[in-house]
Amino acid sequence: MRRPIACLSFVAQAVAAGSANAGTPAVKLVAQTFVERVSTDVNGRQRRILVQPQELGRGDRLVFLVRYRNEGSAPVRGFAVTNPVPTALQIDTTQPQMQVSVDHGRSWGRIEALSVATPLGGTRRATPADVTHVRWNVPRPVRPGQEGRISYRATVR
Repeated sequence: MRRPIACLSFVAQAVAAGSANAGTPAVKLVAQTFVERVSTDVNGRQRRILVQPQELGRGDRLVFLVRYRNEGSAPVRGFAVTNPVPTALQIDTTQPQMQVSVDHGRSWGRIEALSVATPLGGTRRATPADVTHVRWNVPRPVRPGQEGRISYRATVR
């Protein structure tokens, strides 16, 4: 079943500790979403291309790109980019820099180190289907005017 892209919208958030103006974020984020399609060229080779999403169906592979830029006048330190994960998506958790949350951002870690409660009062290991948020810490200061980007993949459930 195909669904309009609007049901998969997400919000990228930047969190910076110790920025110059606590009321005005110095880091600007621009998020883009692409669908990965496989096509065959004239020589019969498969090519992966990224296209703008129109409608999505189960199994479609998405690529998210978040660009960040320090638009302030001072370096930003302790910066993290956090994205909620729509329930219609399953995140590819193989990126080593990616931290995930299975409890709506209350705790963070690698997927293999997290657990979730079961209906009968026990716990089980978390799986990519349990991820509610993703986060990347930017370890180096981001100087004024400096840019960077983060990308990750997901599959439509």
